[in-house]
Amino acid sequence: MPVRRVPVPVPRELADLPYAHHLEPLRDDPVREGDYDTVHADGNTFEDTDAGGARFTESVLSSVTFAGGRMRRARFNDVWLHSVRWVGTDLAETDWLDAEIISAALAGVEAFSAQLRRVTFFHCKFDSVNLRSTTLRDVAFVDCLLRDVDLGGATLAGVTFPGSTLDGVRLGGARLSKVDLRGAAALGIADGYEALRGATIDSVQLLDLAPMFAQALGVTVADR
Repeated sequence: MPVRRVPVPVPRELADLPYAHHLEPLRDDPVREGDYDTVHADGNTFEDTDAGGARFTESVLSSVTFAGGRMRRARFNDVWLHSVRWVGTDLAETDWLDAEIISAALAGVEAFSAQLRRVTFFHCKFDSVNLRSTTLRDVAFVDCLLRDVDLGGATLAGVTFPGSTLDGVRLGGARLSKVDLRGAAALGIADGYEALRGATIDSVQLLDLAPMFAQALGVTVADR
């Protein structure tokens, strides 16, 4: 019987969003505990912005850069992000629901203890991102690069990685359920191989991971 593959999602265009014609420009920096409904930030650069606890609903961020800054406990509900850059930003304990994130770059970001539900990343780059103790449910990483990403102690359920490259990803203490790694371009896992008991991989990936599995189990492989 052929293996059933989950269809790979495709990103929408801004004009396809049901709230696109309601959007109003975001002219000022977001502020702490601010409430932003149907706003569009386009081409903005926010430096060291303190927007902790802010709420974004049915909103768009395009070609936006966050340099540093604090957005801890911010909430993003039904948002569409394109070409957004976060550099050294505090995104810890943020809450994401029904989000599409396209061609984004995250470098040196603290996003531990975040909650992500029904979130899809397309063509995104994660570099040295702290996702420890995050919860990811029904999340897809499509054609993404995850380099030196720390998922230690995280909970992943219904997560997929079609076309994505994992390079130095840490999974120590993570809990995986219905995680599908088939279709990932590379599985560079730095630690936490025991966490993969809740994942599905293909036979080629199994051969690639076999030496690490043996090491994690304390098995010595030696040819005569």
